[in-house]
Amino acid sequence: MSYFIIAAQGTELVKYHLAFNITAFKNEHVAFSGALGKHPYDTNKVVLIAEPYAKNTQYYEFNSADIGLIEKLPNLINSHGEDAVMVLLWIKKGCVAISSSVIFV
Repeated sequence: MSYFIIAAQGTELVKYHLAFNITAFKNEHVAFSGALGKHPYDTNKVVLIAEPYAKNTQYYEFNSADIGLIEKLPNLINSHGEDAVMVLLWIKKGCVAISSSVIFV
C-alpha cells in the first residue's frame, strides 16, 4: 500500500510505503461478508448481517478491536430499490464472536 503524506517543512508530497504482507495477514485473520451495522447497546461491538434482505438470515457480533481490515463490496439492492452496503470484514483468528440465526415461520 502507498500513502501520501504532506511534509511539514513544505507543500511537497512525500510517498510513504507501508510494509504489508498479505499472506501473513490471511493466515492470522478470517473473512466474513455482510452488511455492517451498529450494535444496539454496546459501542465497542459491531453487527454483521450475512444476507440483509433474506427471510432467514444469520448475523454476527464482533468486538471492534478484533477487526483487522474492512473491504468494501458491491452494494446489495432488493426488489424495492433499497440498497445495503456490503463489506468484507477480516477478524483476527481466535477471537470470540456471537453467531445467531433469525428464522421467520
